[in-house]
Amino acid sequence: MTKFPFFTMDNFDFTDKMVYLRIDINSPINPITDEILDDSRFKSYIYTINELRNSKTVIVAHQGRPGDSDFISLRYHALHLSKIIKRDIKFVDSLFGEEAKKSIREMKNGDIIMLENSRFYSEEVAINFDDEIVENTHIVKSLSPLFDYYIIDSFATIHRPQTTLTGFKKIKPNIAGKLMEREIAMLNKFKFSESRPKLAVLAGSKINDAIRVSKNFFDKNIVDNIIFGGVAANIFLWTLGYDIGKRNIDFITKNNKNYEELIKICRYLIEKYYNRIILPEDFILNPSEKSVNLKSKIPDNELIADIGMKSIMKFKKYIDEAKSIFLNGPMGMYEINEYSIGTREVFTNVAYSNAMKITGGGHTINAINSLGLSDNIDYISTGGGALINYLSGDSIPVIDSLIENKKIFGGS
Repeated sequence: MTKFPFFTMDNFDFTDKMVYLRIDINSPINPITDEILDDSRFKSYIYTINELRNSKTVIVAHQGRPGDSDFISLRYHALHLSKIIKRDIKFVDSLFGEEAKKSIREMKNGDIIMLENSRFYSEEVAINFDDEIVENTHIVKSLSPLFDYYIIDSFATIHRPQTTLTGFKKIKPNIAGKLMEREIAMLNKFKFSESRPKLAVLAGSKINDAIRVSKNFFDKNIVDNIIFGGVAANIFLWTLGYDIGKRNIDFITKNNKNYEELIKICRYLIEKYYNRIILPEDFILNPSEKSVNLKSKIPDNELIADIGMKSIMKFKKYIDEAKSIFLNGPMGMYEINEYSIGTREVFTNVAYSNAMKITGGGHTINAINSLGLSDNIDYISTGGGALINYLSGDSIPVIDSLIENKKIFGGS
């Protein structure tokens, strides 16, 4: 059995015990019908929940963020998960109120309850996450007397110090669930592998994590080279002085309030690791569908929507040589057929390479599944930001909390 610096489910017998289970089933939602569009995260918890079949299990989870169209109740999540695990799940539209506490106290062995969306409550996300403040929240004070064990199996949120994830670390044993254990074991294979060269492919439109972890990837020599695509490539090209067009600059500045800080990091990486940064050389524009290169002046009304064939072939060379590959993010607007070629070709090259392949992130998983490549990937993580933060070697709040809890409560 792999040794971890925190408790795992193998350390305890949960029979007849009251178990708090924090999972992440945050999923794409149809904004009109509230239908769950992708249930891969639901399916990833089958093993954990089956291990608790002789327990009283209370599921805590979240969906969306305040103000977003997918910020909805977990009522349908409970129904959907019930169908997947083929067991009844009672939904309670409260997190820590009297109704929730009464339902928990009345549970019988084998029962499962799902509580309401934890992010409906400001104590989950809108407080200073000082230990003393968290311990005095209504969430912690109301729920802490009710449980024997706290299983934290929400890998995709391990980089967020939220109350339902870290608030119970001084109460009773906090335990990594089966998904958390599997995720970390597989990611450690990539992180600590001595097979070189090791390659990261970082792309997509959410660039904050990608740019920040690139510094760690290089400074800590976790990878040898990084291929950048999508908006992550655009900010490097902008930093280098290339004309990327007004719409592309506006996208970066409007979606990243800290864009000036990100540019500073790009400048540092270019100065120190330029020969290890792999950038595209040609692009497809939207809406014109024209092919352009780095010497072209990109019209202010055009978006860089995909990489071109020269870039695809350039990236393929590094992919073919790699012994380990981490893939996160599409090359462009892959959802639109006219701009899907770059993502399709790069992802296919990765999938059929001889390297060990690890990938994750919502858009990445969606693209891999739509291309029928999932069977060719060694491990598909449920995490996006959590995944790249863990691989980068940064301190991770939820992992730190689990480690601290084991120090408090001792051995098995």
